[in-house]
Amino acid sequence: MKVTIFLGSDSDFEVIKDGLEILKEFGLSFNLEVTSAHRTPERTVRLIKEAEEKGTRVFIAVAGKAAHLPGVVASQTVLPVIGVPVESQALAGLDALLSIVQMPKGIPVATVALGKTGGANAALLAISILAASDEELREKLRAYRQKMAEKVEESSRRLKEKL
Repeated sequence: MKVTIFLGSDSDFEVIKDGLEILKEFGLSFNLEVTSAHRTPERTVRLIKEAEEKGTRVFIAVAGKAAHLPGVVASQTVLPVIGVPVESQALAGLDALLSIVQMPKGIPVATVALGKTGGANAALLAISILAASDEELREKLRAYRQKMAEKVEESSRRLKEKL
């Protein structure tokens, strides 16, 4: 199983960093490339085809501003594409969010939250997609969510003790 992650710019790395750690925690192999829908369109198309040939099953595309990268990736593959909008100074990421979420009918891109939360959730969504056909991965995801639930209960307990 494999996930390929495309960053529109190397400055987008911080957005996906936590997501990469999650993929590692689940033992998933991934590839990360910087490529631009606008500045390197031929490279982007070539990387998509190479990734498919190497066994990629899910793409994650991280992009800001016009954020066309997720849509371009989706236009070149029938595999799932998850778009992560990057916050920008000018419009606080609303431009990227709307660009990714407003894909035309027939070329879907799953869209997650802005920024680092979106980067982590993109990894978890990719894991969920892959877990649909992998029972071992499904069990790891259940255990991961159980740990999250236990942390919430522990936080509640500690808070009550302060009262």
